[in-house]
Amino acid sequence: MSAPLIVLGVSRSGTTLLRVILDRSPGIAIPDETFFVPQLARRHRGMVDSDSFLDDLRRFPRLAAWGLSADAFASRLRPDMEIGEAISAVFDAYASSRGKPRWGDKTPMYMRHLGLLDRLFHDAQYVHLIRDGRDAALAFLDMPEHVVTKTWAHPGDAAGFACEWRVEVGDARDLGRRVGTSRYFEVRYENLVAEPERVVRSICEFASLRFEPAMLEYSGSIDVSAKPHHQRLLQAPTKGVRDWRTQMSPEDASAFESIAGDLLAELGYELLDRGSARPRAHAGIVLAWYRARIGAYNATAYALQRSPLWRRRHPRLI
Repeated sequence: MSAPLIVLGVSRSGTTLLRVILDRSPGIAIPDETFFVPQLARRHRGMVDSDSFLDDLRRFPRLAAWGLSADAFASRLRPDMEIGEAISAVFDAYASSRGKPRWGDKTPMYMRHLGLLDRLFHDAQYVHLIRDGRDAALAFLDMPEHVVTKTWAHPGDAAGFACEWRVEVGDARDLGRRVGTSRYFEVRYENLVAEPERVVRSICEFASLRFEPAMLEYSGSIDVSAKPHHQRLLQAPTKGVRDWRTQMSPEDASAFESIAGDLLAELGYELLDRGSARPRAHAGIVLAWYRARIGAYNATAYALQRSPLWRRRHPRLI
């Protein structure tokens, strides 16, 4: 199959909207958030043992939700596969089941694993959707309690989300500089909702997909009954759904800008305080602490997922 197309974006940046639009193309299949890529990469390093790998595949709820049999995955595995190839084969099975020649992914959590993605999928293309972090913060902090699994790495306020936005957007742009313009394309959420056809056409041109008007005719055709935080997908792209200028307190806006104001300014976003466009020593300390905390969280996850007890906690579903 063709090179995968991976949609990047901080949580609540409009990546679900973009996924739904692109998935309506006959040229690519992009499932809902997958979550399993880092786990498989941690559990199967180097050459993959097909039987052990398949046994793990049977245990992921997201894969069970795809409705595919174990044979659909097993038929695509080879004894000499490296882990990146094996994970690609899993996505290939999904795309084929939907009659599509190419696969993609959209999982905001993978913004913490950009180096891993690039090592696994050497030819992947990336579409990075960027939204004003203050608007994304409003949407993130307003999500219903039961929608998000909260951990000690979970942002709990505007300043905490500013750390996540500043680090993840910055890291994704660094990835873009490394891989070049043939593999990385940056899009603004604000432009996507203001001029959806123009922006989607530009993404299709970048990704070598044929644009079709039906890609934008998604409203009313998807089931969001189990997703209270995605009810906006029942309508066409809409500007101004969140506006930090009127919906965020000045204290929260200032707290966000004190940490991420330099990147907001670099991206051309309006600032409440123009002085926050200059990097601050305080921000550097806070961001270093954030990176250390996320690093500790990922190390803990690595240890748990490498443990022999992992399979006991994840019974077979397929």
